[in-house]
Amino acid sequence: MRSIKWRSSKELRELFLSYFEGHGCRRYPSFPLVPDDPTLLFTVAGMVPFKPYFLGLRTPEVTRATTSQKCIRTNDIDNVGHTARHHTFFEMLGNFSFGDYFKKEIIPWAWEFITSQIGLDPGRLYATIYLDDDEARDFWRDLVGLPEDRIIRLGEDDNFWAAGPTGPCGPCSEILYDQGPSYSCGKPGCGVGCGCDRYLEIWNLVFMQYSRDEAGVLSPLPKKNIDTGMGLERLASIVQGVRGDFETDLFKPIMDKACSVAGVKYGDSPKYDLAMRVISDHLRASAFMIADGILPSNEGPGYVLRRLIRRGVRYGRLTGVDRPFLLELLPAVNEIMSDPYGELIEYSSTIKQVLELEESRFGKTLAQGMELLENELGKLAREAGRSSLPGELAFTLYDTFGFPLELTEEIASEAGVDVDKNGFDVEMERQRDRARASSKQSAAVISANVYTRLADRLGPTRFDGYETTSGSAVVSAIVSDERVVESITAGESATVFLSNTPFYAERGGQVGDKGVLGIFGGDPAKDVRFEVDDAVYSSGETIGHSGRLAAGEIRLGMTLDALVDEDRRNAIRQHHTATHLLHEALSRVLGSHVRQAGSLVTPAFLRFDFNHFAPLSTDEIRDVERLVYEQVLRAIPVTTSVMNYDESRKSGVKALFEEKYGDVVRVLDIPGFSTELCGGTHVGNTGEIGVVKIIRDEGIGSGIRRINAVAGLISLRLLQEALYTMRQLSELLGGDVDSLASKAEDLLEEKKVLERRNRELLLRGASEDIEARLRRAVRIGDLALVVDKFDGIPRDMLRQIGDRIKQVEQNSVALLAGLEDGAVSLVGMASDNAVKKGVHAGNLVKEVSAIIGGSGGGKPATGQGGGKDAAKLKEALDAAEDIVRAQLSK
Repeated sequence: MRSIKWRSSKELRELFLSYFEGHGCRRYPSFPLVPDDPTLLFTVAGMVPFKPYFLGLRTPEVTRATTSQKCIRTNDIDNVGHTARHHTFFEMLGNFSFGDYFKKEIIPWAWEFITSQIGLDPGRLYATIYLDDDEARDFWRDLVGLPEDRIIRLGEDDNFWAAGPTGPCGPCSEILYDQGPSYSCGKPGCGVGCGCDRYLEIWNLVFMQYSRDEAGVLSPLPKKNIDTGMGLERLASIVQGVRGDFETDLFKPIMDKACSVAGVKYGDSPKYDLAMRVISDHLRASAFMIADGILPSNEGPGYVLRRLIRRGVRYGRLTGVDRPFLLELLPAVNEIMSDPYGELIEYSSTIKQVLELEESRFGKTLAQGMELLENELGKLAREAGRSSLPGELAFTLYDTFGFPLELTEEIASEAGVDVDKNGFDVEMERQRDRARASSKQSAAVISANVYTRLADRLGPTRFDGYETTSGSAVVSAIVSDERVVESITAGESATVFLSNTPFYAERGGQVGDKGVLGIFGGDPAKDVRFEVDDAVYSSGETIGHSGRLAAGEIRLGMTLDALVDEDRRNAIRQHHTATHLLHEALSRVLGSHVRQAGSLVTPAFLRFDFNHFAPLSTDEIRDVERLVYEQVLRAIPVTTSVMNYDESRKSGVKALFEEKYGDVVRVLDIPGFSTELCGGTHVGNTGEIGVVKIIRDEGIGSGIRRINAVAGLISLRLLQEALYTMRQLSELLGGDVDSLASKAEDLLEEKKVLERRNRELLLRGASEDIEARLRRAVRIGDLALVVDKFDGIPRDMLRQIGDRIKQVEQNSVALLAGLEDGAVSLVGMASDNAVKKGVHAGNLVKEVSAIIGGSGGGKPATGQGGGKDAAKLKEALDAAEDIVRAQLSK
């Protein structure tokens, strides 16, 4: 039996990449964890960044590639820590062929790498192949020399790969390593394909050689591809001779530090061992996610990040760590992973801030949420026949206390309890309905049916608007009332399609142009004038001009002049280029984690959504505005160029949120400051933008901020109005603009003093008459019931009056009402003697509040409440006596 030379994970990574470089593969650095693929939340495998090449959507710049790719998989989060192999973050070693080498090359190369380069014993290696893949069998047997009894045929579930129901697919071959009997489950049938760790899958070779059609028929691809993947963690565990991934050098320093912080020893307790594995895995994943620009939120990748951080914190609490601790472990992650992943150091400040803030937030609500959950689990344990946690409670834990549903499910399962997921989903949908009902936003959407068919016939509309705001074009189609028509007459609304257009159609956050289409000659009676309210992409790349025909007639085939509202377009240009300046300035001031999360560019303002975890301070806003205005003053020429998408990404150009790009893209360059992909319209130089002023910064979701800003003449008008208002205020307050703030502070302080004096006078007046109020009190046995109403007195003053009544009369009950702006405040007070006799002030207020359409409650000695139906106040106060008598009679 051959012994394996111990190698570090860093050595193994480099050995793999260098080996395939030697076979003509280009080495690529790891691609981001969030892929340029709307079908995936995360990069889940090494092939994901190359998916467009495998699907034939783009032409690769090379035919051979190799990577060590950062990956996140979330389907097994609940298993992480419970096994030696499950992870959220892992590295996949891969090599790829795009129509170049195939089975005959990769099978011997893979064998040579794991036997000659790594040193695995050939006698302990097996290969699985697809049922009818005789070609792979022949190469394993004849080129490698693997005995047939160690070539195992398996079915489609195990050894056939497909990108989807249709499209590229093919058989695969997995290499397995026999770790020996000590790793076996001991079952009689234990062998290749068993779920235990004895026959460990270490490398999957995928042979993409077919295309599957909708009928399920396989046809050979003209170009055959190779996609291989091998987990670095798993390879390291074999080479380093340990029983699981968590004992390799990729995890052990983090595990050791976690044990030190928790004061436990790994291996002494299964419960604590589980916690250490969860914490180490989730912290490693979280650090990489934050470094790639992901921030905690309640949806998408940010939700997964929040779940990982909170799951790690919760496991820390289970080991007795009742303080924030994640930052203490972070240096261990950096020590292991920062070479080759320099982003961990580059963005270390952001990683620390996000982890600290999220851990602190969750720590504050964890105890409260756990108390609520444990109380309910206790009830379930005491009540026979109930074994499901209500979905409403799970939603409360999610919505109020920040518990991801999966965390609630995990804690409940530890107590043998299921969670009513259907009930949770109902509550979640209700919340979404409320959010939709409160939303005032609308989008320019054209009904699909007729427009989709039309777009197929017309094809893309040529857009001339980058060079001009006017031109002539032929009418290629007209749609009115959802029907394709030959012509329209004055007064009709329609969508007009042209052979070409200078009108920019809404896309990428920039609103569509407005303007006119028509024929404008010397005779107004013969003029044709179609007023364009919006330009939109009806389907694909076909642009429609929506509006109303004000004069004349438009027929199919006519040639019309197309005139964009140039002043409006210029204002949009200013705001769009300003958006790019803001994006870069925010990144420089707040940190490189700032990523666009949405935008809206209009002629009146711009809106920019971005990832950030805290409100902007006044100084930060000033710094952002200063950076932007510096670029405006420099009057930098703004240039656009057209290039290949892959070329643009390699050069470091930023791609914006949720934009879908083709093979050819437009790159907006503000030299020395910002370079981004953008298909919008922009100013010629930054000096045309004018002053850019941020008018609002607000949070629109966890980890997402929104900035509203104005530029150009809009900004000038805003500043003029602000200065005019300040001058008016200065004249009213008797000073100059510079002293306005201090004058306002003096006024506010004077107002506070007067309000305090007024309250004191009101309280003194009400309190001086306590004896008279007691003389008017209703006597119920030896108890004095004081019921009274006060105008303009707030609830806290009512409590002070009630306290005075109790001081004067030790056998008293007081129900006091305050009336302010049509709303009623109620305070109930009962002396100790009254409470002993059975009076409950909280219940008294509760019943009285219900009469005036409100609510209330409290303790036996004190209660408070109120309502909005002041017209029923007399009825409510008159009911107090009967309520108190009823309490005393119980």
